[in-house]
Amino acid sequence: MKIQELAEKTGLTIYTIRFYEKEGLLDSRHVQREKNNYRNYSDEAIERLNLVKKFQGVGCSLAELKEILQDYDTNSRTHLQVIEWIRQKMSEIERKKDELDQILETLNWMLEYRTALMNGTQKTKI
Repeated sequence: MKIQELAEKTGLTIYTIRFYEKEGLLDSRHVQREKNNYRNYSDEAIERLNLVKKFQGVGCSLAELKEILQDYDTNSRTHLQVIEWIRQKMSEIERKKDELDQILETLNWMLEYRTALMNGTQKTKI
């Protein structure tokens, strides 16, 4: 299939697909060059890009994606290693969640304060 069709089937842009290919997330199983030098993508490319989207959805960086896909292709990690990686990722997300909760607390305080100022119940400024 051509890149436009792949983009439609995955919900990714053509630019993003080309970037992933350039970064090595797609290989010869996923894309081949025709005689006219056009790219021809396999059905496996859809599965691969959907996998990439899933891991991006849990906050994986490009470096992590490369590592994950290499492991996926070679099955080089043990179940315990994968479980440990998942636990680390969960801890990272919990830390980010805590940071966002603190930001929300501050914004809620600011909103309450400004609303009180607007209603004339507070006299001090931020």
